Amino acid sequence: MVTPDFRDDAQALVPDLVDLRRSIHREPEVGLDLPRTQAKVLDALDGLDLEITTGTGLSSVTAVLRGAKPGPSVLLRGDMDALPIEEDVDIDFAATNGNMHACGHDLHVAGLVGAARLLSAHRADLAGNVIFMFQPGEESPGGAKPMIDEGLLAAAGDPPVAAYAIHVTTAPYGAFLLKPGTIMSSRSELQVTLRGKGAHGSRPHLGVDPVAPVAEIVTALNTMVTKSFDVLDPVVLSVTQLSGSRAANVIPESAGLGASIRTLSEDSLVLIQERVREVVEGIAAAHRCTADIDFTVDYPVTVNDEEETQFASSVLEQRFGADRLVPMTDPRMGSEDFSFVLNAVPGTFLFLGATPEGMDTTGIANHSPRVQFDDRVLSDQSAALAQLAWERLQ
Repeated sequence: MVTPDFRDDAQALVPDLVDLRRSIHREPEVGLDLPRTQAKVLDALDGLDLEITTGTGLSSVTAVLRGAKPGPSVLLRGDMDALPIEEDVDIDFAATNGNMHACGHDLHVAGLVGAARLLSAHRADLAGNVIFMFQPGEESPGGAKPMIDEGLLAAAGDPPVAAYAIHVTTAPYGAFLLKPGTIMSSRSELQVTLRGKGAHGSRPHLGVDPVAPVAEIVTALNTMVTKSFDVLDPVVLSVTQLSGSRAANVIPESAGLGASIRTLSEDSLVLIQERVREVVEGIAAAHRCTADIDFTVDYPVTVNDEEETQFASSVLEQRFGADRLVPMTDPRMGSEDFSFVLNAVPGTFLFLGATPEGMDTTGIANHSPRVQFDDRVLSDQSAALAQLAWERLQ
């Protein structure tokens, strides 16, 4: 049997996929509850020979395509949620509800719908099953694990033998960026509350001030990172929230901070939890305060399987050309909850450049209110996902 080249068929789908992407872009939804986006996905899949289930605790869609020939299962992921960002882009399909698809998930949805249509058209020759994972909540609080808990990996019967996801980025248009091993960091959140004794701002000696030690902790945490971790196993700690009194002349009962933490190894993740506690409790005690520390690991490190990444690289090179492949030398310090899938299934997560040709993106990247993605990339995204699933099932 001749292996199909999905690129030509994908070109024919582009007008419909662009319409879908722009419809989703106009009405971005945030988090796990995405009823309008879910409805658009279900409408776009209508008429295909798929077994479709929706989530009970979140607005997910799981669709299974069963090939006419026996074989294993492969999973393809597209995330659906947006960000609480006010869009600052002059396009006729810009969002106006205070949210924005600033990470390109609208393209991921449309691209996965395209892959479902391409593979459905070849169902008679498909040797196995494809699970299409339409996931809410990737940005936060995380939809992959709830989908797994609700039976995603058993949707086709036996667990999938491989899993793939393609994420658009502000790299040059059409470039596929791949990396075996660790490709994205873990994501953790730190919330610290120091408790003292409230007093009037003019008589601090009658209280126990929690604000001053919070300020010390901010500096100490940044110093701790540089002195405790190997620069070749990087850790990023960013204090992004501070809280204290609501009035300038009041020493509050409590003050606090919030921080985002990224690590690239399990050893660093364990160590930073120990060091954070030492720093916070030590400074709090020196100021006669007590400390509440909440360290939450949201997403684990995203680790690509070596063999599956090599397989994906080979397929993409054969179908799109070696000049389209860009090996990544270093992981990114952003995080991905596709990591939960890759912890259970060997697979690979890769990037696809979608910068509009001729556009200067200096200082603009995913999550910027001014980021733009070229929706012509939907042809390659759909074809690449379909090609990976098809050839893996052979």
